[in-house]
Amino acid sequence: MKNLATQPRGVSRRSFIARAGAAGAVATSLALGGRFTSQGAPAAGDSPGNGKAQSDPSRPPETGSQRLSVVKLQAWEALGYGMFIHFGMSTFVGKELDETARIPWPDGKTPPSSYNPDKLDADQWIQIAGDAGMKYAVLTTKHIDGHCLWPSRYTDYTVATSGNKTDVVEAFVKACERRGVLPGFYYCSWDNHNLFGSVTPSRIEFEKAYTTSFYQDFQTAQVTELLKNYGTVAEMWIDIPGVLGRGYRTYLYEYMASLQPNCVIMMNSAEGSTYPVSYAWPSDLIAIERSMPPPPGHVKWREIEGKRYYLPGEVCDTIGKTWFYTEGDHPRPDNELLTMLSESRRRGVNLLLDVGPNEHGLISDEYRDALMRLRKNAKLS
Repeated sequence: MKNLATQPRGVSRRSFIARAGAAGAVATSLALGGRFTSQGAPAAGDSPGNGKAQSDPSRPPETGSQRLSVVKLQAWEALGYGMFIHFGMSTFVGKELDETARIPWPDGKTPPSSYNPDKLDADQWIQIAGDAGMKYAVLTTKHIDGHCLWPSRYTDYTVATSGNKTDVVEAFVKACERRGVLPGFYYCSWDNHNLFGSVTPSRIEFEKAYTTSFYQDFQTAQVTELLKNYGTVAEMWIDIPGVLGRGYRTYLYEYMASLQPNCVIMMNSAEGSTYPVSYAWPSDLIAIERSMPPPPGHVKWREIEGKRYYLPGEVCDTIGKTWFYTEGDHPRPDNELLTMLSESRRRGVNLLLDVGPNEHGLISDEYRDALMRLRKNAKLS
């Protein structure tokens, strides 16, 4: 294993984390179901229906304290509809967290040779995404099992030592470039293989899980590879950010922003889900996992630690029941998928619809056909 990545010039990671941690140990400010955890209600002038400030010619347009301008964030919102692509070791191991059966995620001990798609075709995925009317796609570069879909220098648990050695991240990005779909990366901070002394939610209660500074250096190094080696990234999706701690999470957010200033960064707050919403700040977006904003709409202007931010929302949900492809997991009925898409847009959020490729490395005909019907039923251009 090589030395881990260096930090941004002029910034001491240790001093940065100490300052960030002192700024506030808890940021449970990403609201539950439209309620603010910090202030209790939208500020005066907010519209609960769409989250935008009401038009008032006597005051200038609000800019907010968020890193990206409102104009740039609204350009991301205009994308509207994207494909979440869960693919990796879980596709082959066949284990995924099931809220009823409580099936565990992979323990990170599966040999890398178990990952071996025989017809891998990232271009097929993105062709289907484009044909379905999706404007962007987010790929799971590393999930809970810890297996990496690119040949990382910092672990041997990657495609480089697997049955199929294709750099899936590279193939995905090139396919997006060819098809006019914006690429995004998902990266999970819960890692059952590359532990470096960390204790994950697989081994302890969720709220007590943590990562060590050694793991955090590892994550910084891997994020550096992803954001420096594959061109422009439209969205960076960090899952389970609570295990990182406030100080490192703040550092990581600002470091990623320094590598890709125009990238929209998602620290998964999982608003409305069973995951805790605390310890997810800072973020450019609010993740709404397997649920919808309240019927009046997603509230975009929010007060967090005394400052106002414009925070768009993104619903992420699955075409069937599971995130990774599972044999027999059929698409939801057409009317249910149509409601998911239309209600997401009506309530003012993007929909990131998960469509998992199968063990061959292809999106099934059944999923493709459901997506084409959804485009027709939704009357997407």
